[in-house]
Amino acid sequence: MKFFIINSFRSMVYIAFFAIIAYGVLTGYWQKGAFSSQFLGMSGGASQAIDLVLGLLGGWIAASVICGLIVTLLDIRDDINDRLPDARRDD
Repeated sequence: MKFFIINSFRSMVYIAFFAIIAYGVLTGYWQKGAFSSQFLGMSGGASQAIDLVLGLLGGWIAASVICGLIVTLLDIRDDINDRLPDARRDD
């Protein structure tokens, strides 16, 4: 049973990682160059491409941070659960 639980958490992190990156890319696509045209003064296809790349980079950074925190918290929880029986033992 523990094998399935561990692998389901691993699958959750993999799915979340790619979903966050996809969200960043889609957000860059939906901007249609608004961010680049406003801050960089560009227009046309180049600004749309820059928004896509910025969405990809932002999504990758956000996914790395969020999924890293998930894995860290799950590891801490697992370590606490491993040590809990030792704390309850009456010697």
